[in-house]
Amino acid sequence: MAVPDPVTDSATPLRPTYAVRLLNWSTWAVIAALFVVSVRQTGFSLDGISRGAVDFVRFFGRLAPDWTALPQIWAPLIETLQIAYLATIFGTLLGLPIIFLASRNTTVNGPVMWVARSILTVLRSIPDLLYAAILAPILAPGPLPGVVALTIFTMAVLAKLASETVESVDPGPLEAIQAVGAGRNRMIVYGVLPQISATLTSYVLYIFEINVRASVVIGLVGAGGIGNLLNRYLSFFDYGGLGALIIVVFFVVLAIDQLSVWARSRLI
Repeated sequence: MAVPDPVTDSATPLRPTYAVRLLNWSTWAVIAALFVVSVRQTGFSLDGISRGAVDFVRFFGRLAPDWTALPQIWAPLIETLQIAYLATIFGTLLGLPIIFLASRNTTVNGPVMWVARSILTVLRSIPDLLYAAILAPILAPGPLPGVVALTIFTMAVLAKLASETVESVDPGPLEAIQAVGAGRNRMIVYGVLPQISATLTSYVLYIFEINVRASVVIGLVGAGGIGNLLNRYLSFFDYGGLGALIIVVFFVVLAIDQLSVWARSRLI
């Protein structure tokens, strides 16, 4: 009877079983079928895109910037940045407690964790634009609905991302702190926060980037910022002013994006 050689046997690659291969092919078949159905039901057509590209080019040809509109742009632009900044600060402060309630290794108990995660799921399921559209008639049109809408978005997204980071921290320091009789709060302050502080700051900077972009859009539904001016330019067919506004927003967002990337690279 031949004795199996562990070296030779371990070097031989394992072939996938028939069930695994069937599952792989089935997965690709489902993806292909969904793709075909989606293309047909949405009316997606390369020919339609090519025809629309001509109108797209013509439209942008009318966006020659009218730089005399710059004095009208600065105040709404600053308001947009203020909306994003306040929403990021408020959302971070409100989201910090939920981060640790939604994390398995720092929560109070199982039911509390389930409730926290359920709240985050509900909050994330509603787009920030819809929040702004609902809040604008309730709180009166202006920057306040935008701040509240983006605060909810920031809180939900940050708590979701950071709770996953908390669950992946090194358990050694946490066990050592618990072994000397420290409570849950001290464990979080001295065992968890030092491990996640850089990543958490990176998340906050990234969400601020998103909030700057989102605050431009939510103004279209009356939530303040430069979106109100954008909506006015579109309503009155002021393509010169619209072109100047697009260029200014582009460079501002690009500058914030590069600054945020630089800051994150210094932290992680």
